[in-house]
Amino acid sequence: MRKLITRQMLMFEFRNIIGNPYIHIFGVGMPIMMMILICRVVTSQIPDETILANAVTSVFLGLGTMIPMATVLIGYGADHARELEKEIPLRMELFGIKVGMSLCNNIVAEMIFMSISFILYFVVGFCFVGVNTPTVGGLLIYFVCILVLSIILFGLSYAISSLLKKFGTTYCVTMLLYFAFMILGGMMGISYDTLPEGLKLIAKLLPITYINRDFYMVWNGEQYNFMPMVQAFLMLGAVSGILLFLAVKHMARKRHRRVA
Repeated sequence: MRKLITRQMLMFEFRNIIGNPYIHIFGVGMPIMMMILICRVVTSQIPDETILANAVTSVFLGLGTMIPMATVLIGYGADHARELEKEIPLRMELFGIKVGMSLCNNIVAEMIFMSISFILYFVVGFCFVGVNTPTVGGLLIYFVCILVLSIILFGLSYAISSLLKKFGTTYCVTMLLYFAFMILGGMMGISYDTLPEGLKLIAKLLPITYINRDFYMVWNGEQYNFMPMVQAFLMLGAVSGILLFLAVKHMARKRHRRVA
């Protein structure tokens, strides 16, 4: 059996990722810039050091979710839609490179890029904005949540791009979702408490809301009720899974008609 992950394919997928300027803007530059700006505003408004440290840590952890949203949701979705538009996956299959192999290499390349982005993000956070030192358990749980969120967003991105098959349309839809998640998650200056009741119901279904609002308690080792957050992960995962199922069925029907 051929290897699912090869050095050549991994480098090919990684070059595709770093060659996308939108990922660098929205997935690396924007979270760091917003973190510094918002934390400076918070610092000027909160005199109490303990409350300030928790507020800064909450901002830091919430804005960290922008990295997988931009890298996976927008970046991968746009790249995959462009490839479908040009029928690149079909050409790769003609040379023996199956879809599964391409997906495996792409997932690993995405994880490598996100790891580098998070290292840079954490260095800036700990050096310049005074983030609380986490407990070991809090740090591990944070990265588990980011990993699960990334997997869900990957499925959502793959489904959207496979159903739309157009770069412009896919980029527009994923960008709208990116900003909608940020607004409902409380990262654009609008807190959960000030949202209308209808939007609060939607915000409750997003894991990003809980990471941005409450995760500093987990980070600090305090007791926290994980049930609402787990339910939000399951709900978003279910939506992603349904869309992914529809996308796979749609692609299978199209492949069958092409063979026939």
